[in-house]
Amino acid sequence: MSYKEWLKNKDLEYQSGVLHIAGVNTIDLAKKFGTPVYILNERLIRARYKALKDILNSENKNNQIHFAVKANTSLSILKILLSEGAGFDCSSVGEVFTCLKVGAKPEQIIYTGNMFTNDDFKFAVEHDILVNLDCVSQLKRLARIHDELGKEKKMISFRINPEFGAGHHAHTITAGKEIKFGILDNQVIEAYSKAKEYGFEQFGTHIHIGSGIIDPHDYEKAIEKYLGIIMNLADTLDITFDFVDFGGGLGIPYRPEEEPLDLVLYKEIVIKKSKEALEKMGMEKLSFKVEPGRYLSAEASIILTQINTIKNNGYKLFAGVDAGFNTLIRPTMYGSYHHIISCLQNEEREEMKYDIAGPICESGDILGRERILHELEEEEYLAILDSGAYGFIMSSPYNSRPRPAEVLINNKKSYLIRKAETYDDLIQHQVIPDHLK
Repeated sequence: MSYKEWLKNKDLEYQSGVLHIAGVNTIDLAKKFGTPVYILNERLIRARYKALKDILNSENKNNQIHFAVKANTSLSILKILLSEGAGFDCSSVGEVFTCLKVGAKPEQIIYTGNMFTNDDFKFAVEHDILVNLDCVSQLKRLARIHDELGKEKKMISFRINPEFGAGHHAHTITAGKEIKFGILDNQVIEAYSKAKEYGFEQFGTHIHIGSGIIDPHDYEKAIEKYLGIIMNLADTLDITFDFVDFGGGLGIPYRPEEEPLDLVLYKEIVIKKSKEALEKMGMEKLSFKVEPGRYLSAEASIILTQINTIKNNGYKLFAGVDAGFNTLIRPTMYGSYHHIISCLQNEEREEMKYDIAGPICESGDILGRERILHELEEEEYLAILDSGAYGFIMSSPYNSRPRPAEVLINNKKSYLIRKAETYDDLIQHQVIPDHLK
C-alpha cells in the first residue's frame, strides 16, 4: 500500500497541512494537554477487535478473544474492550486486579503467569480465576491452596511450550527448549495426570510462541506440534478439553514498507487447520481462544512530543525532544523501530537526516536513528507512532521525570484518562526514618 494508505490504516492523515488522529488536530492536542502525551484512539481499538472477531467467527463461532493486558492496562482501554465482549489474558495478580476493577467477571479472565508465588495462587483461587500453570511443580501448591481455602477444584490449564517460537526480538520469543516458559512435550502427560489425581475436573490447554509476529507462516510448525500433543494427551488420558488457547503474538506494521498481518491467512493456518484436526478427534465442541495484545492496541496510540533542541555537532544532526526512553523504552530495550513523523506537513523544506534524541542522561536514549524528515525547527511537534502497546505500561520515572498523561479520542472529542504525574508523585511513597529527620 502507499504511504498515505499506510497512515490512513492507522487512522492518521494530514488535513490542511496538520497531522490528525481520528480526525483531531494533533497540534491542538499537544498545546491543550502538554507534551509528551499519549493519545489513544477509541474507534481504532474497536475496529481492530471487530475485524479479528469477524475472522474468527467465519471459521468457528465458538471462540473468545482475551486481550493480553500486559500490552496496555489503561482502565479506559480495558473498558472499551470489555464493552466489545473481550476477555482478558493476565500475567500477574496486578493485571487480574485491574481487570476485576473495570468490571470483568472471573470467567472472562485467564491468569497465565510464570514463577507463581503462593500469594499469587491464593489471590486467583479466592477470586475464582482460571490459572494457566507454567510448570508441573506448581500444581501441588495450587491444589493445596484450593484445599486450604475450601475451594472446589474446577478447571485447570497448562501452558505448553511447543519448542517452535517466533517474535520480533530474541527477548520476545517464548517457545523453545532454552526458554523459561511452559512445559515441554515430555512433561505434558505427567502434568495432566497429576491434575486429575489432585481432583481437577475440567481442562484447557495453551501455547504462546512469541510477540510481534507479522508472518502467519511463523505459526505453522508450532501449531502442528501443538495439535499432536493435544491428540496424544486426549488418547493417553481420556481427557476432554473445554478450550484450546492459541496465545497471541499477532504483530502490526511498524515500518511503512510492511504490510498488515494477513488475518485470513492467520485463520487458515491456525484456526481452520486446528478445527479440522480436532473435529476428527471428536473435539468439535471445545472453545478456541486467542490472546492478542499489540494487534488491538498498538496502532491506536501515538506519542506527541515537542522538539526543544536542533543540534548539529559537525558530524551528526540531532532533533532533541521531551520524550525519552522513560516514555517509550522499546527502541532502547529491543532496538525496535517506531515511525516518527512531523505534526506539521512541511514538504517545501529540505529533507534532512536526524537522530531523534530524548532528554534522558544515557547515550542509548535515541527514539529513532537516521530518520529522513523535512527540516525541523525547535518548538515544533513530532508524533511517535504505534505506542499503544508496551508504551505507557513500560514507562518509568527514570531521571526523576514524571510520567505523561494519557488522552482518549472518541467522536472527535478528547478525554483525559490519566493525569500526568507531578514532582510530588515521584516521592509520595517514600518514608524518611526518624533518625534522618
